[in-house]
Formats: sequence, structure tokens, C-alpha cells
Amino acid sequence: MLKKIPASEATLGMFLQSLEGSWLSHPFWKTKFVLADPADLAALKASGVPAIWIDVSKGCDVAPPLPVSAPVEAPQVEVVAAPAPGPAPAPVPPEPRACFEDELSRASQVLNRSRLAVTALFNEARLGKAIDAEVCLPIVGEIASSLARNPSAFLSLARLKTRDDYTYMHSVAVCGLMVALARHMGLPDEQAREAGLAGLLHDVGKMQMPLEVLNKPGALTDSEFKVMRSHPERGWELLKDGAKVPPVALDVCLHHHEKIDGTGYPHKLAGDQISLMARMGAVCDVYDAITSTRPYKAAWDPAGSLQRMAQWKGQFDPIIFQAFVKSVGIYPTGTLVRLQSGRLAVVVEQNPASLISPRVRVFFSTKSGMPIPVQLLDLAAPGTSERIVGREPPENWNFGRLDEFWNPNPRR
Repeated sequence: MLKKIPASEATLGMFLQSLEGSWLSHPFWKTKFVLADPADLAALKASGVPAIWIDVSKGCDVAPPLPVSAPVEAPQVEVVAAPAPGPAPAPVPPEPRACFEDELSRASQVLNRSRLAVTALFNEARLGKAIDAEVCLPIVGEIASSLARNPSAFLSLARLKTRDDYTYMHSVAVCGLMVALARHMGLPDEQAREAGLAGLLHDVGKMQMPLEVLNKPGALTDSEFKVMRSHPERGWELLKDGAKVPPVALDVCLHHHEKIDGTGYPHKLAGDQISLMARMGAVCDVYDAITSTRPYKAAWDPAGSLQRMAQWKGQFDPIIFQAFVKSVGIYPTGTLVRLQSGRLAVVVEQNPASLISPRVRVFFSTKSGMPIPVQLLDLAAPGTSERIVGREPPENWNFGRLDEFWNPNPRR
């Protein structure tokens, strides 16, 4: 049974079904859970949320009022000094950073759950049904938690897609890229939530595209391209009739193909006419698209993609693009690099303290032209004299499956 109570009456053990007011003002990435953590209870009471709905069949109910009894004469008691207060409880620490290898397994599980959820959500959109943004919150929350533990793991795995699941997993990947970029830019948590949700929903209009056009393995004709260019507006139409879809998600859906120089679509907006979030969405959308295997093209390598994007003058906000490069790394995971010694290596994980000194796996000698025993090397470790002198295009070496150097369980 559901019961509405003031947020001030919340207690541990209650099953939180929903919160009054805009979900963007809530202190949680999710709803529908048992209040078991004192930190969550404190955050709820400090959030300003006026009221909550609890399910008393799944958790505790409000304590009944104490019975009123006849007044009695108060007994005389000895007055003693109150004991000195003990130390204040320590604040709940943030989730500790996980090592790359440990987080890969958890990130893979998050991706699998996200794939199922987004596939179901988008199939509903394909049938013309309105989107309920609240069902997206657990997806955004899990992705954000994985990014907090180790951003390299989730972002790297999200880049690996098959041609068949690109449409759905592209939205999951852009969600992660948007959250990571928002955090790197120092945006408050509320805006990071909005960014992630907007990334998850930005391409929902593609569900209204004909499948023969959406999945065409070759180049589109002019008429087919015109149809595809309508997906931002078709997505906006789906979202505007949805439940609890914030304005930011609507804006990013409609304008993530606008360009700073005004040559984008659908409205040819330019410069500051494009919102901050839409400019962020434009960068994240393109990066994931060109680094992914799609029905009509093979993936470009991550660092090479950043290099090409940097040359597309007038397409991206330069300040946002610079921040994006720092959020994914100058040499993103999976990049083939040449070391000062002449050896080749694949980047495994970013080093937040030094973007030019990631962890790499060395596997090939350019001097001998032969493979060498694989070695994991932290270029930021004290005493390490090795350094990166530049990226190497994988196609120049005919190397295949470079991702196996950092991903122990590659998808076939």
C-alpha cells in the first residue's frame, strides 16, 4: 500500500516509491529502493523535497502516535550532568576508485543491463509510444557509478559495438561520455544527471526511421539522407509527449547535429545560439559514431578520431572539444602508440595526473619487426624513462584485435 508522508518523517527501513517535485532536484540517481543508508536518509531530509511516497508493504510504515494518557505527577529525580558529546560521525566516503581490470567486469555487467533496458525502451518508441524518462534513471545511475569508480573501463567497453547493436549501444555510450564530460567540466551533479539522460535519449528519433535506411550497409542516396536528417525532429516529437522529460533532453535531441559555424541541422543555429548541453552532445555523438563499427563503415581508432575531429573547423565548440579530449584522454584506451625506445604499445588505462603518461601494454619492436613478450608498463611510475613519442595508425601495421590487449573478454 502506498502512503504519502512529509519527507521530514522518513526513517530508515522505509521503501521509497517516489518523491514529490522534479526528479532533477532529488538527491538520488534512482527511486524505488529501501532507505537503508543513514547518508541517504540525511540527504533526503536536506534536499528540500516536500513529500515522499512509501510502500508500506515493502518497508517500514510511519510509527503510530503515542497514546495520550492522563497526566501524572512527575517524580523527583536527581539532576546529573549530561555526558560530553562524543565525536561527530565521520562523513560517508565516496565510492573508492577501482583499478581498471576490476572495473571492467562490473562495467561489462552495467553495459549488458543497459543494452536490454535501452532496447526495450527504444522498441516502445518504434511503436510510437511516449517515453517515460523516469525509467531511464536506473540506467543513468549505474553508468555514472561505474564512471566514478573508473571512467576508462566503461568508456572503453562502450566503444566496442557490433553492427547489429550499434543503434542502441550508441545511446548508452553517449550517455557515459556526456556524464564524464560534464564532470570534467566541473558542472554540478544535477547537470551531470541531465547530461547523461540527454545523451541516452538524443537519438531516439532514429526509431522512427525506416529500417532499410537506418541499417543500410552502403552510402545513402540524397532522398534517404533527407529522411535520416529528420531524426532530431522526430525524436523531439516523441520526447515532448513523454513523462518527466526535462527541457535539456529535448534540446539535445533536437540540436545535437547543429554546428558552431551554422551549417548544421535542423535549424542552422550558430555559436551561442546552440546551448551548452547541445554543444557537448555534438562532440560526444560524433566521437562515439566514428570510433564504432557501423553498418556502412569500420571503426576509426580513438586517438586518430580525436585528431581528425580537431581538424574539422567550425563543427565543434573548441573549448568543449578540448575538455572532451581531456575527459577521454589524449591517447584513449585502445590507441596504438610508439614509445621512445621504438617499441609499440596499446594504451590500457588513463592516468588522471598525466594525460601523456597512461598505462600501456608493450608487445612489438619496430627495430626487429617482431613481436616481443607482452609487458604492462605504467609510464607515470617513478623511475620510468619510457615515454610516448606519437600515435601509430593500426592500419599501417596490419595489426588486428588490438582491443584484446586491454579487454580480456572481447565480444566476438
